[in-house]
Amino acid sequence: MAELIEIKENAERVILVGVQASEQDDTAESLEELRELARTAGAETLGVVIQNRESAHPGTYIGKGKIAEVAALVSELGATGIICDDELAPAQMKNLENYLDCKVMDRTMLILDIFAQHAVTREGKIQVELAQLKYRQTRLIGSHGALSRLGGGIGTRGPGENKLESDRRQIRGRIAQLGRELAEVKKNREVARSLRSKSPTPVFAIVGYTNAGKSTLLNYLTEAGVLSEDMLFATLDPTTRNRRLASGEEILLTDTVGFIRKLPHHLVDAFRSTLEEAKYSDGILHVVDASNEEAEKQMHIVYETLRQLEIKDKPIITVFNKQDRIPGGRTIKDLKAERTVKLSAKTGEGVEELLTAISELLAERKILVEKVFGYQEAGKIQQIRKFGQLLEEDYREDGIYVKAYVPKEVFCAL
Repeated sequence: MAELIEIKENAERVILVGVQASEQDDTAESLEELRELARTAGAETLGVVIQNRESAHPGTYIGKGKIAEVAALVSELGATGIICDDELAPAQMKNLENYLDCKVMDRTMLILDIFAQHAVTREGKIQVELAQLKYRQTRLIGSHGALSRLGGGIGTRGPGENKLESDRRQIRGRIAQLGRELAEVKKNREVARSLRSKSPTPVFAIVGYTNAGKSTLLNYLTEAGVLSEDMLFATLDPTTRNRRLASGEEILLTDTVGFIRKLPHHLVDAFRSTLEEAKYSDGILHVVDASNEEAEKQMHIVYETLRQLEIKDKPIITVFNKQDRIPGGRTIKDLKAERTVKLSAKTGEGVEELLTAISELLAERKILVEKVFGYQEAGKIQQIRKFGQLLEEDYREDGIYVKAYVPKEVFCAL
């Protein structure tokens, strides 16, 4: 009997390349993150090269001397390509490919590839393809003369339409089509968001740096079953689940795509509607990997991304996650948050403190109501139980006495 042979796709073997303009640059940390991105995409990192210069070379990203060093390393280690830590201009990518005679990728291409692997929903797939096409659109290069398409007959004489122009036309057409599809999906999302806004149920958006543990926290709180792995961008599509607090009140929790340094502008634009879940939320749970030495820088990147998305004036609870990985004694502060909580989404330690902090935050934004409801108004008390915080309930001869904190919308309907 013939033995079955398992055929595996050859993994990319890459060398990472970055430019450090000054000693204050976090190039080493950024390249370490690039290594994790490469691992997530299925590539093996063989080496790292850092070029010290005032700025990236406009034609080759790194100088010719460093290119020779990279070329030697590619040959010595048997690398199949290199990944640069910044987004390359078309000329930089073409020149590097000519000099190195191997595959050249940049940070944006890598992130787009990971997003393409992890997109599940229709909206996610549309957004990824849209971002990829916009990236490719600026990098179409070719020979106008050699690729001309000539035809015979009336109306076809002349240079015709060359391959480059044809590719550009096809990409423009596909971008327009995807834009229409995304607008339709966005319209449906806005309808769902509008229905949620009419409901008094508070919505909290879970945001944070990629791999901070957002999905793990959502899974622990709601048993959502979202993919949760120790890799960057393990989950991409937003997930919304409900959770009942100890007071009996219900809240909605929405997971969002993770943030990252040097987030490609193509993705900020393409994923704006997804990230805007935070914009229309009642509050934000900012999840931080407290065990990461770069935690404070990552917090800054998250706040900067929120600022770009014009998400402001939202109450924030910062969750210092992964306490089970911290040896002890290390403390981080977040002066921009209304409250901070230490927890481990993996073990559940500190989760009750988070739920208490959410309840307290909601109570501050509610109206205290003390009222006796007739027994025929029992439906209103059900609304209070569902959307408010019931403090006292007493059945009397003339009706049901209730003391509770309720949202403004519920108060106006009582």
